[in-house]
Amino acid sequence: MKKTCILLIFFIFQQSIFAQKDQYYDFIKTWNFIKYYHPDVAGKKIDADSLFLVKVKNINFQDDFNSVTNKLTVNLNKKFTTPAPAETSQDIFSKNQNFDWFRKSKKVNQKNKDFLNSIYENRYNFELSKDKKSVSEEKKYAFPKEENLTQEYRLLALAKIQGVVDYLFPHKYLMDKNFDTFFKNMLNESLTVNTRKDFEIILAKLVSKLEDSHAFKFYRELNYRNDFLFSASYYSPFDYKIVDNYLLVTDIVFPEICTKANIKKGDRITEINGEKISQIIDKKSRLLSVSNYEKLIYELSSYQNNLIWPDNNSQKLLKIKSGNKTFTANTEFINTLDKTQVNILSNYINNKNQKWATRELINKDIAYFNINNTLQFINDIGDDKIDAKMESIILDASKKKAMVFDMRGYPDWGGFIFHYVYKYFSPAENYFYKYYAPNLKNIGTFVYLKDSYHYFPEIKDMKTMPYSGKVFIIVNPETRSASEWYTMSLQKIFPQSITIGQQTAGADGDVVRVNLPGNYVLDFTGNGIFYPDNSQTQQTGVRIDEIIKYKNQDFLDQKDLEFERVVNGLK
Repeated sequence: MKKTCILLIFFIFQQSIFAQKDQYYDFIKTWNFIKYYHPDVAGKKIDADSLFLVKVKNINFQDDFNSVTNKLTVNLNKKFTTPAPAETSQDIFSKNQNFDWFRKSKKVNQKNKDFLNSIYENRYNFELSKDKKSVSEEKKYAFPKEENLTQEYRLLALAKIQGVVDYLFPHKYLMDKNFDTFFKNMLNESLTVNTRKDFEIILAKLVSKLEDSHAFKFYRELNYRNDFLFSASYYSPFDYKIVDNYLLVTDIVFPEICTKANIKKGDRITEINGEKISQIIDKKSRLLSVSNYEKLIYELSSYQNNLIWPDNNSQKLLKIKSGNKTFTANTEFINTLDKTQVNILSNYINNKNQKWATRELINKDIAYFNINNTLQFINDIGDDKIDAKMESIILDASKKKAMVFDMRGYPDWGGFIFHYVYKYFSPAENYFYKYYAPNLKNIGTFVYLKDSYHYFPEIKDMKTMPYSGKVFIIVNPETRSASEWYTMSLQKIFPQSITIGQQTAGADGDVVRVNLPGNYVLDFTGNGIFYPDNSQTQQTGVRIDEIIKYKNQDFLDQKDLEFERVVNGLK
């Protein structure tokens, strides 16, 4: 009998937790709606966070949608005098905005439907705000990293992520259609987590659902990332590349350790600690936000990132395929607290990065431009001589048989393409993309901006220089954001251009940063960037004419197949 009572109490407790999930979800959905639309709350007369933190404590498993809404709005103004402003733009991106959660819900009474609709019809106009950043501006709430956030602050953090998805992220429509269900599950888990680490796992899982490469670095915000995401304390004694669900050993960094484990360049690591590489990749994908699989593999293949390893232990059991032989080796990893080992490790990484950043295609018939190494053109000259110097460089390039724009990196100087390449080679109007910015009259929708200054600079007496030579644009997953944007510009400026390489990061557009309780910062793509014909760039990346595929031996020989393609293209 006693055992039966205990089970009954446990069942009731479990049911109450399960029931709370929807109550808190309804609370969060309604709060975000009020936060972005109610004139007093959106207009900062009433602090949205304070409203949340006070009211969320009153929610219990007996509440339904209507009682939750009543508790949240009991002291809010319900009589409005200023209707929402009329739309003036004909091109509004509104496919994310959907209020079926209350308009078509049978659990919402007519009174609350009318009230919420009234808020929307009289919504706050953020164009009236002195600070346009106020739409995404959030307070900081710092907690000691060892301390778990209290329940109300955990819920506030999740609520702000939900708000980002519903109102600030232009590419919600590309997300998993089951995100709301997933969010409810994570919300349910957050109610019972006892440690900061467990809560950070929930945050990582939620952010990964954005599938946005701008949000990739969120994992660095997590205090306990070493415990569940990657091996921060120990590095592999060899460099590697992920190929077809195995790690290809591309270089030996610590020969003595590799010799002891019988690991050689060209070997394939198929399992780590009994887990297949494909399983590890799948687990990592649930904790890291990337726009496409190509970008995920690129980041997991980064020796410096050190993300592929499933634990933070000093040794790992590796299953290795070497030629026709397969064996396992308990392999020692590099301790980042060992100064001698760290010096070797740092030198290897720095030399590799330097070689990549300053790579150059030297050929008398080719003008080569490395997008992350263009500031060197004007580093040592005065501002009054920049125009003359750049004109000399551009005129010299125009006499070559081919121009190569290597976009495999991040631009170190925006003026190179936006101003100077445009100035000498582009038609006067270079509308190479469509820019959708947050619609301040109706948050959650995005408006097409057609003002010319978003697309090209104003240059008086501009004269386009005809160029009939070949133009190659090289891209890969490192081509992200501004680099993707400039690639699209080059494709329009040079109609004859051929874009070669691999799928790009698929995260074009300006970054928006939102503070989350716990001293976390969430970055994400804040506007919509499309080709002029409305073709997708988010997740998809830029248009590529020729995909360049590497074989194992190409990696081992450290080949640059894009360079080879360019040189062969001139023959």
